[in-house]
Amino acid sequence: MLVELPKNSADTYDHIRDMVGEFAREQIRPHAARIDQEEEFPVEIFKQMAGLGLFGVTTPEKYGGGGVDCYGYAVIMEELAKGYSSVADQCGLVELVTTLIHQYGTREQKDRFLRPITAFDLKVAYCLTEAEAGSDLSGIKTTAVKTDSGWKLSGSKLWINNAPLADIGIVLARTDPDKGHRGMSVFIVDLNSEGVSRGPKEQKMGQRGSHVGPLFFDKVYLPDESLLGDLNRGFYMIMSVLEKGRVGIGALAIGIAQAGLEAALEYAKSRRQFGSLISEFQGVQWMLAQMAMEISAARGLVHRAALLLDNDKVATEACSMAKCFASDVAVRQTAEAVQIFGGSGYIKGYEVERLYRDAKITQIYEGTNQIQRTIIARQLLK
Repeated sequence: MLVELPKNSADTYDHIRDMVGEFAREQIRPHAARIDQEEEFPVEIFKQMAGLGLFGVTTPEKYGGGGVDCYGYAVIMEELAKGYSSVADQCGLVELVTTLIHQYGTREQKDRFLRPITAFDLKVAYCLTEAEAGSDLSGIKTTAVKTDSGWKLSGSKLWINNAPLADIGIVLARTDPDKGHRGMSVFIVDLNSEGVSRGPKEQKMGQRGSHVGPLFFDKVYLPDESLLGDLNRGFYMIMSVLEKGRVGIGALAIGIAQAGLEAALEYAKSRRQFGSLISEFQGVQWMLAQMAMEISAARGLVHRAALLLDNDKVATEACSMAKCFASDVAVRQTAEAVQIFGGSGYIKGYEVERLYRDAKITQIYEGTNQIQRTIIARQLLK
């Protein structure tokens, strides 16, 4: 159990922030540089997180989740990302998978998968992207063909988080090719099945503790009970959880930016030039002030989007604004942190160099920021 306080209270969120923040400072941040350098998948950290209820955080406690709301999820993601964004990214990945299974799964599927996933006994992958289908999910080519006893899955997925080591995958496939996005379904796939193969782990610019790679499916047999939710409703199911995903990535981006601001503040108060601390220079003060303002504004957008989701309000525009603005802020303000560090900030081993690299992907995954602007414009022009 993540918290024992009444849900949806200020005390609850303060407790979550303090608990997760302490965990991130003591158990994640001291190892972030090594994880990044060695491209380690930090299993021990993830097992500790599972013990704290930090996987499937909005899943009910009876299934091993944290039982908090989307606002609490945003708080958790920001605090984890201040420790290391690859760790927060694993929390976000599990959140999407457990939300889908809890929302659309049969009782048997919930009983079979949710507790092992939230305990981190099963590692998961979220298998959407293909070579010609990233922002445009309607372009996927992976197919699932019905047989007398189940399905045959064929195709490939690209840039899939956890692909090199996941046990199960949530796979979006075409089940009625003539119906476009109305002919897609979601399957829970055992990634150790015959016919599944994995490509090499990608060498990434940032968030190097997250292991990404391709998956290939060669007529993989899936029993009927592998179908998640209703047949041919997969596209809509995936879309239904992406808004929460965008809140999560927005919060993760804020955590990266906040870590950059805190590092820049500490450095500015200790670095001397021209006989003075650089924190005494107005130019540096203005940079720090701008960082703080933009991070606070991004946090407000993310929290607003989370509250709309928690209150079952239309949140499409708010979630896209939150993700887009927060990720732009993360890239812009970690660049400013590097600038405040000067030459040191460009050297590996300094935290701000890693934060700058880690920030960039937040503008790309969970829908590129160009797609987010398109969504916002469509909502405005309705």
